[in-house]
Amino acid sequence: MAGRLKVFVTSDGLTDYIVATTSRPKALEAWGSHQDLFKTGLAHEADDADLVKAATAQPGEVLRRPAGSRATLERLKSSKPENAKPAGPTKAQLRKVAELEARLDAADKAAAAELAALDARRAAAEAKHAQARAKMIASLAAAREAVERARA
Repeated sequence: MAGRLKVFVTSDGLTDYIVATTSRPKALEAWGSHQDLFKTGLAHEADDADLVKAATAQPGEVLRRPAGSRATLERLKSSKPENAKPAGPTKAQLRKVAELEARLDAADKAAAAELAALDARRAAAEAKHAQARAKMIASLAAAREAVERARA
């Protein structure tokens, strides 16, 4: 069962903001406040019958009027239009992305060139080792043959 609606009021000095909701935290949320305005005395529960009647007709909606007046209440316009498209990226953001992509591409090409150079050096080292090994195997075979002749 939903709680009983209460009407809460706060003011910025120029405008009174009124909302009908079930609790103080929900009123603070409707006002967009991250500070406990009730604790500081900047907000309170309304007891004016006309105010209560107008606010309870639109529960959860923030209504406003000039501060301290008996003027009619108006619905608070949201700071963002409801059908507004999100702003696209700025030219600076697009330029930064393009610059970073170019730097990444250059770094990838440099790394590929270094790896190719390392592969070439490795192949040369393996070939040099293979030649030296072949010479050592031939020398070892000749030495073993000499040892075998000496035993016989």
